[in-house]
Amino acid sequence: MSTVKAVLFDYGLVLSGPPDPAAWECMKRLLGANEAAFHTAYWKHREAYDRGSLTAEAYWRQIAEDLHRSLDENEIRQLIDIDTDVWTQPNQPMIDWAAALQRAGMKTGILSNIGAAMEVGVLARCPWLADFTHHTFSHRLQIAKPDPAIYRHAAEGLNVAPQNILFIDDREENIVAAHAAGMQAVRYTTHDAFLRAMKDYGYESLLNP
Repeated sequence: MSTVKAVLFDYGLVLSGPPDPAAWECMKRLLGANEAAFHTAYWKHREAYDRGSLTAEAYWRQIAEDLHRSLDENEIRQLIDIDTDVWTQPNQPMIDWAAALQRAGMKTGILSNIGAAMEVGVLARCPWLADFTHHTFSHRLQIAKPDPAIYRHAAEGLNVAPQNILFIDDREENIVAAHAAGMQAVRYTTHDAFLRAMKDYGYESLLNP
């Protein structure tokens, strides 16, 4: 196992907590959709939004079309804002750990599949993200995890060799891709499980930098 010189974090469901259920309900009500129809439409077009193939406005108009309704500009602005509410619930233990790493002089990065309007909203609501050494956001590059190119971009942005980067993500396919890119990686599911995995894989010293 190579020495870890940087820790690279996914944002959603790693640094942020579970989606805000109240915000989901607000979006469903605004769109007049039931649970199944809303989530089908929401996720159907999310990858294109995260890759920058769709603007936020185009993304929400596509969802509305799938749900057989139309949206005015004010409703789109509301949906963009509520969507940010969904994904900005803090996972405080991981935020605190990232801050401890930074205080200890460890490089930290963000590697996130995220749309342009979501990036703006997240950065505005989470000023602590400015303390990370480098941000890799998918829409800027028009590529997304698990594309190998986005891992290379993150490593170059950190100016750290992939083998010296520890990557944390909640999705198994992204962990597999990180390993293929030469990085070390640990999957995040629950915080207790993450702490156990860090100890099991020999990273316990990083938990108290």
